[in-house]
Amino acid sequence: MATCILSNEPSINSMVAIASDTECQAEIPHDVSEIVVVRHGETTWNASGRIQGQLESELNEVGWKQAVAIAERLGKERKPTAVYSSDLKRAKDTAEMIAKECHFHDQVIVVPELKERHVGSLQGLFWSEIQEKEPEAYLAFFSPQNDIEIPGGGESFNQLCERSIVALQEIASKHKGERVTVVTHGGVLRAIYMAMTQEPSAGKVLNASINVLHLSDKKCVFKTWSDVSHLNEVGFLQRGFNGDSLQN
Repeated sequence: MATCILSNEPSINSMVAIASDTECQAEIPHDVSEIVVVRHGETTWNASGRIQGQLESELNEVGWKQAVAIAERLGKERKPTAVYSSDLKRAKDTAEMIAKECHFHDQVIVVPELKERHVGSLQGLFWSEIQEKEPEAYLAFFSPQNDIEIPGGGESFNQLCERSIVALQEIASKHKGERVTVVTHGGVLRAIYMAMTQEPSAGKVLNASINVLHLSDKKCVFKTWSDVSHLNEVGFLQRGFNGDSLQN
């Protein structure tokens, strides 16, 4: 895997990053892929504290407004050469909004490997009830051992990391010197960040956040992480990715 570093530019911090106009329009090196990784907008289950995993849940009213806000922001920046998405509807709906605003006429490219983590028997339950209702799956999800699969057909954290990183690297290999947009999920973003940086936590992974990654064969650089500056008038769930909020 490429060596990964966090950008030390003044615009970067652990919660919100705002790229300057100069940075947004800067030339992308020929051997680097600029990947704008977006978490889908808020869903009905996000708002109610219910675990989605690979189950479907629709964008709610706030989520649709967030999708518009993401699209409007990215529409003012460098146009992507491709827009990729998880195969789950909440991500595809967000991606299609971005593609429309960016006047991107090709189809959104669906990559099933970008879907959310399968969390076994925890899927469909509320975060507040999982310790009591599914104690074995609860312990597996929060275990420090990353190779434990979640009972009920769920993935281990290592399995999630492997498929997420491979999918991202395959996208990067097709787009050297170009910018692409990838719409995915909180668990996938968390896995990508922690696997690439070897950090113990990804912090808050916020709905509709924008995360910019420069990826080459030699290294990866996170230019921004969990940037929600475009949501000032729309709002967002402060708790971010529920699993992280419970761990913290």
